[in-house]
Amino acid sequence: MIDFHVDRSSSVPAYAQLVRQVREALRLGRLRPGDQLPAVRAVVTSCTVNANTVLKAYRELELSGLVEARQGAGTFVSASLGDADPHVMARLRAALARWLGQAREAGLEDEDVQALIASVIAEDSADRTRTGTGPSPRATGIRTEGGAA
Repeated sequence: MIDFHVDRSSSVPAYAQLVRQVREALRLGRLRPGDQLPAVRAVVTSCTVNANTVLKAYRELELSGLVEARQGAGTFVSASLGDADPHVMARLRAALARWLGQAREAGLEDEDVQALIASVIAEDSADRTRTGTGPSPRATGIRTEGGAA
């Protein structure tokens, strides 16, 4: 089960935060097809949001084919996102956690970290579009002949 949270200081609407959390949980394997999402009433209580906010998020997830509402039973995950090996994801997550620790030691705040990550993603996407290739070995952590990742 997923535990939702809403950041009131964020400029992202509450319903979009809920959608993002489900999508992230699907990508990380924390939610799988068949899992049930919390009841609307439970999310309203835990996140102190309006029921329409939760309904909007669940509707958006349903329209994208990720969940299905079952009359009288609740909302269930119907699809997954991503197919990355869980062991690879765990290794990359640990490396990212170490990097985040270094960023914090250097005095970076959340917005600084997010800006850095967004700029690297944008640069990588532009490079791949320009060259017509897949992800670079550096971006995926794959070792090249010289041993550098």
